[in-house]
Amino acid sequence: MRYHTLDAWLEWQAGLHPRAIDPGLERVSAVADRLGLRPATVPVITVAGTNGKGSSVALLVAILEAGGYRTGAYTSPHLLRYNERIRIGGAEADDEAIMAAFDAIDRARGEISLSYFEFGTLAALWLFREQNVDVCLLEVGLGGRLDAVNMMDPDVALLTSIGLDHAEWLGHDRNAIGREKAGIMRRDRPAVFAGPAMPEVIREMATAQRTPLIVAGEGYHWRVHGSGAWDWQGCHGSQEGLPAPALPGDMQYRNAAGVLTALECMQGPLPVSREALAAGLQRVQLSGRLQVLPGPVEWLLDVAHNADAVSILASELRRRPVTGRCHAVLGIMARKDLDPLLEVLRGHIDVWWPLALHDADARSAPQVIRELELRGEAVAGSGDAPALVQRLRQETRPGDRVVVFGSFRTVEEVLHAVQELGE
Repeated sequence: MRYHTLDAWLEWQAGLHPRAIDPGLERVSAVADRLGLRPATVPVITVAGTNGKGSSVALLVAILEAGGYRTGAYTSPHLLRYNERIRIGGAEADDEAIMAAFDAIDRARGEISLSYFEFGTLAALWLFREQNVDVCLLEVGLGGRLDAVNMMDPDVALLTSIGLDHAEWLGHDRNAIGREKAGIMRRDRPAVFAGPAMPEVIREMATAQRTPLIVAGEGYHWRVHGSGAWDWQGCHGSQEGLPAPALPGDMQYRNAAGVLTALECMQGPLPVSREALAAGLQRVQLSGRLQVLPGPVEWLLDVAHNADAVSILASELRRRPVTGRCHAVLGIMARKDLDPLLEVLRGHIDVWWPLALHDADARSAPQVIRELELRGEAVAGSGDAPALVQRLRQETRPGDRVVVFGSFRTVEEVLHAVQELGE
């Protein structure tokens, strides 16, 4: 074995390939074939979209596990531990298992160079085979058409939403982005579009390649009751009085409706009872998505990093106002357009705390301060996560709220600091 700790393996992988992001399927597919990972021997559900991917995979895991299936779920990025990316039977794969997968991949690849993400994708598929899962749930990392998970043919493609994000890779309008994400669709295999306002290019692509396309509001519907319970009407069946999804935010009904429709497409190989649907909806968990750390001062952590996701965050702030002041910890990548995010949150934040992220791709705290002050926003201070957590604990009062958002790295670093500094 090349290395004896998971961290050492990951550090080596980070420098192995000349480009951190290198879309394309040739290299990773070649290694997958050497490992005998294709075609899949169990059903595959692939999830792509701008927002809602992680929530949808979490819902699929919770419902299918409640139905007695052993799931293999691959997601990215992680928050606290790399192991979060590969879950088997609902639990994170341990270091030893992941290292064994990395070793098998390293031996098989020969002279083929692989990126960090490609290593992880292959490791997940290798472990899913070794651990005899019943179904593979694959979350696209970036785009869809050229993402490493797209080397596997899904039995159902779930498209959660299309918004403006990663324009430097995917295009600068919703049709261009939709074309990339719809690249996970396959001929004669169903696809579900769960988001609002589907770009027309997706329908055109589905028609051209004979993909049965089921669109929210057309092929399936849902209705939420005042009590929080909800009804779902699919292509062939319906469910009434389902419990509300345990994940926070009204958009989770939309995500859950898309998931139920994808599962309806799989009722042949993966039948799911109403009892499993209800249990999964009530048990589902996912860190970093409108995650609340309760207390006299509430902390609300959300990985929102594009305008659509921040709009959902703003809706949650309106829905659950606090009696005190709202503080915001913001860390964001340099490639992101900050202005639309700030506009969406105008009037919701009383004071800002720009985070100095430990990431070469992040916008610096002084840059964020300048942009905030140009808009007339109040900035209390900046620093790294431990410093900001300590200061916020000193300067907030009962009834205040601290909102942490802007990227996965932002939530990761703040969560680490909260844990290390204790309650």
